[in-house]
Formats: sequence, C-alpha cells, structure tokens
Amino acid sequence: LIIGLGNPDEQYQNTFHNAGYLTTDYFIKKLNGKAAKPEDWETGPKNFIFLKTSGIIFVKPTVYTNESGKAVSEAAKYFSGFLKKVRPEQILVIHDDIDIELGNFKLSFNKNSAGHKGVESIIKALKTKEFWRLRIGIGRPNADKRGLKRGTTRKKVKAMEVVLSKIGKIDSEKINQAIKDSFKQLEIAD
Repeated sequence: LIIGLGNPDEQYQNTFHNAGYLTTDYFIKKLNGKAAKPEDWETGPKNFIFLKTSGIIFVKPTVYTNESGKAVSEAAKYFSGFLKKVRPEQILVIHDDIDIELGNFKLSFNKNSAGHKGVESIIKALKTKEFWRLRIGIGRPNADKRGLKRGTTRKKVKAMEVVLSKIGKIDSEKINQAIKDSFKQLEIAD
C-alpha cells in the first residue's frame, strides 16, 4: 500500500500539507502515462479512496492529515482480505516534513513521528512504527520567503502556518523535483 497524506477539502489543495497527495498523483501518472481523474478512484469503506495500478494500491485518506491513523488502519484491514494480511512493513506513507529542506526527501523505516501529527496518529492506530515513510521536505523558512505574516522576517514561522500555506511557483518546482527524484530512487516502475 502506498498512502499519500493530505487534507481533503478544496481549500487545502496545493498546500504543503498535501505533499503526500501530490506525490501519489505523480506516481500514478508515471505508472499509467496519464493523470488519474476523480472518477478513477474507488471509495473505501469510510475514510479513504484508492486506485489500483501496476500491482500497487494507492490510497488517499479522506480525513484530515492529523487524523490519518484511522484511514491507514482501515485500509490495511480492508486490503488484508485481498492480499492475505497487510503487514505494517508493506505500507509506505508519504507526507510532508518541515524538518527536511525544501526540495529534498528521505525514505525511512521504523522512525518516531518527529512531531508530525498525522504520523503520530498512524503509529497509534497501527500500534507500531515499523512502516515505511517517504518524507517530502517542505523546510521551515523565514516568514518573508513564503509571504507569511509580514514583518516577521527574522523569526521562524510556526509549523501550522507553513504546512497550511499555498505552494508558490518556486517552491512548487523544488517539491516537484523532490517527488521526481523519490520516484526514481524507489524504482517503482519496471
């Protein structure tokens, strides 16, 4: 299972907290040769939608990022019927990471949440941290670099302000490069 975290409401589209959604969309497009349309996604039991392609099940929670645990555990149980038992180590969670420089990414396994509320929720729901994470760096910039709260140029902005802010053109290019590089490193395609 590849699970991209994000916030489902339209107002959160193209925000840093939706890096997981953006990455999932890119991976699907690379595998299928075209972008997935809303009607391509199937509805899970309650808290997620999914799309199967190239032997991979992609999942997008339909709950807020910080509540992702219920969607991830629900998806693991739901797909266990098709795949025998989905073990945590067969799950890759993709999410934003403010502590990784914008444009970079890290693949990790069996790590603490480092304060990411969505990951904390998943660890609690799965009762383990033994799952894979693809962490897309969004950085923790000074406010002036992202147009947040004028007049706070020397002060670091709060995490919530960063993750819920819209991704600008320059930042989008950097995130897109990290997503492309992560796809290559994961060697998902044949």
